[in-house]
Amino acid sequence: MTQELIDLRNSILTGRYADALAIVDELEGMSKQAILRNIQAFLRILLIHLIKNQVEQRLTNSWVASIRNSLIEIKKVNLKENKKSYYINQDEWDSWLEDEIELAIADASLEVLNGVYNEFQLAEMVDKNQVISTALKFIELTYAHSIKELPAAIAQLLIQLPGGEDWKLGKR
Repeated sequence: MTQELIDLRNSILTGRYADALAIVDELEGMSKQAILRNIQAFLRILLIHLIKNQVEQRLTNSWVASIRNSLIEIKKVNLKENKKSYYINQDEWDSWLEDEIELAIADASLEVLNGVYNEFQLAEMVDKNQVISTALKFIELTYAHSIKELPAAIAQLLIQLPGGEDWKLGKR
């Protein structure tokens, strides 16, 4: 990106405004791609923990923190600077989730029950549609609640997951 900024400066200084605008467009595209990759990384973390929850039928404090933090970061990063629009709109998550579910299963295979299943075995066990449906419910919270309200809303949905009631009561 440093080279692009140098080129932008030189284009402006030499009056090549069309070139400068092309560089600005390129920089905007690079910025948006970086933001989308960031969202994608948090989405995968969310899916990994929902997969672990589904297979192990329990919920740990660590998983709760990962789910909550992923959703808070998704909310922060997804909201554009104008605070009125999003990089990924509420009705666009299906394709993102479908693209990420296989990679999330592969990554989760390292953690589910201490890695006893490989990614192929785990893929057979996981109800992908259920994981995606659950993830969508959590993601919808990021559109409906402020950052301040979001943790409480997430906690209410976490209680409904397998092992959620035990987590709420502090049982292990």
